[in-house]
Amino acid sequence: MAEPVREELSALAAIFCGPDEWEVLSLSETDGAMFRILTKAEGFTDTDIPLQLVFHLPLSYPSCLPGIVVNSKHLTRAQCEIVKEKLLEQAETLLSEPMVHELVLWIQQNLRHILEHPEAGSGGEKCSSAASMTVDDGLWMTLLHLDHMRAKAKYVRTVEKWASDLRLTGRLMFMGKIILILLQGDRNDIKEYLILQKTCKVDVDSSGKKCKEKMMSVLFETKVQAEHKRFLAFEVKEYSSLDELQKEFETTGLKKLFSEFVLRLVK
Repeated sequence: MAEPVREELSALAAIFCGPDEWEVLSLSETDGAMFRILTKAEGFTDTDIPLQLVFHLPLSYPSCLPGIVVNSKHLTRAQCEIVKEKLLEQAETLLSEPMVHELVLWIQQNLRHILEHPEAGSGGEKCSSAASMTVDDGLWMTLLHLDHMRAKAKYVRTVEKWASDLRLTGRLMFMGKIILILLQGDRNDIKEYLILQKTCKVDVDSSGKKCKEKMMSVLFETKVQAEHKRFLAFEVKEYSSLDELQKEFETTGLKKLFSEFVLRLVK
């Protein structure tokens, strides 16, 4: 990771030093840096709206736009996407220089105007980043398979936190040695989840040292169709038999996908 980026991260950690204001999600020599900033900005009624901003700085940053995910319990998903587009538009004017603090200050000063005038065009993007790809319309669903969890309690809490932060719903499913994660949500948010899953130390190895998830596989990804159940929350569930797990998939409208992808895990 380039020294200017390390210096920017150090400066951001010093600036956002309040409770829960700053959290590094991952640091990688191949995937760059991902971190979360919690801040507030003035909304419609002169009251502050809490914002959660997740930034992904690719290796080519700041010559390349950062990936940005915006979340707030006080905004709709559409409003969060508009705020993200405006931040990316502003980021285009700051290319080739550290920009994260500037972007946070800018949204603090301009959120109310953005919410009142959301009709302006969306921002372009100039680099390949899973966190900053064009949003696909509609709800998406993906099924992940994990080989094992050694530090199960901590791992489960981490998965629940990521799902909550990214507004994803679905199931973390345990059946014997089978571990599945079914996610529903915006496709970009699912991609953001996959980055976290692959780049953060979520488990421990055989010697008890923290380690990344190296044995996760994506079984399938699809746009949610009319026959698919819409999950209202993310839940952790244990199943006592394969039949019980199959019924979960059948009630979700995924009977065919269960036969094609899940059954082979037990053969």
